[in-house]
Amino acid sequence: MLQDSAFLAGLNWGFPRYGHPEGKVVYHVHEVLANITLIPELSAANRARLRTIAYVHDTFKYLEDRGRPRDWSKHHAILAKNFVAQYTNDEAVLTITELHDEAYYIWRSIKLYQEQEKGLQHYQALMSKLGEHLQLYYLFFKCDTKTGDKIQAPLIWFEEEINNIEIVHF
Repeated sequence: MLQDSAFLAGLNWGFPRYGHPEGKVVYHVHEVLANITLIPELSAANRARLRTIAYVHDTFKYLEDRGRPRDWSKHHAILAKNFVAQYTNDEAVLTITELHDEAYYIWRSIKLYQEQEKGLQHYQALMSKLGEHLQLYYLFFKCDTKTGDKIQAPLIWFEEEINNIEIVHF
């Protein structure tokens, strides 16, 4: 991955903004990686999965299409999944990379926009897509959310509302 110019450009992209006062993606990745090291009793395989996701999850934001109407096939998470698929066929890595922002979007729909039905539909779709990878998704969501100056309400909501996860503290 470190030989790919698009990947390297993405790591070096960014500017300080809400949720990401660190600016460049590479600094955000560093914070996520630091959080991953704090997870107790994590297998080496799952730690490697989370580290891979950390490196790619936001690296293609600079290529994201933000036009209207939105072309969701060019969302940074899809671009990241397509990129990492060149290096792994690990279903957990691919699925979590693609869906890494979904918990936030669901929380936003339900809590901020008061779009209960839309939020519930997205929640059901997320749970269906994650399947056996729910716990690993939660761990990544926590590591990603506990960075910069991101609001913690989505993480608190996830930990309170989502069944079948083992809450971790770090």
